[in-house]
Amino acid sequence: MTDRPFYMTQGAEEEVFKSAYRQGLSILLKGPTGCGKTRFVEAMAHDLGRELITVACHEDLTAADLVGRYLLQGGETVWVDGPLTRAVREGAFCYLDEVVEARQDTVVVLHPLADHRRRLPIERIGVTLDAAPGFCLVISYNPGYQSVLKDLKDSTRQRMVAIEMGFPPAAVEARIVAHEARLDRPTADLLVRIGGVIRELRTAGLREVASTRVLIAAGKLISDGVPARTAILAAVTGPLTDDHALTRGLVELVDAYLAGGSA
Repeated sequence: MTDRPFYMTQGAEEEVFKSAYRQGLSILLKGPTGCGKTRFVEAMAHDLGRELITVACHEDLTAADLVGRYLLQGGETVWVDGPLTRAVREGAFCYLDEVVEARQDTVVVLHPLADHRRRLPIERIGVTLDAAPGFCLVISYNPGYQSVLKDLKDSTRQRMVAIEMGFPPAAVEARIVAHEARLDRPTADLLVRIGGVIRELRTAGLREVASTRVLIAAGKLISDGVPARTAILAAVTGPLTDDHALTRGLVELVDAYLAGGSA
């Protein structure tokens, strides 16, 4: 058996997830980019002994991409299951990451699976599949990064148990960064302090803030011998913006914290 993916509980999310799973309910994870939603699902799939099938949603994703389609194989036309159908047949977790990026007509395919019916109609082959025991539908999105045109329908939301996720408290986040980046704790603490300050600057024009993911990336560069300033500019501030004025402000902030820190 593989090791459990590293995940530190922040509240009641594990209890709610596992209860929803036992009751055959579908799950909606809400939270900012890079806060640990995917890692959380990986840990839950491990704990519950289910295969995890992940789909990264995008605007060109069609219902056929999820359900399946006919393909030419060896001169014959054969039906090939999509990831959603495979999860339904095999009783796996199907995790649709950033589901609001998918077209609305694609998301509607999920409705009979997400409510009490737990069925997947496949019109192209004229069958309706009952979800195998163990199947669980999990979707996620970032509420802070949606437009009116890319929101989740109420009819979809109300078929889900919602779990709100956020960035971990500083002490927990520092333990995560130290563990994932194999970094000493004082340097992890410093990265988390810088990340926390950048998060407070969101209203200053940043579309996204420094996630736990980018702090871990900076920590990994530092662990590999890259100087702290270079690592932070490359992994934390660089991905956040292309605006020169904002970048200059972020660099000044990082320099100020490094001057007073230990890295």
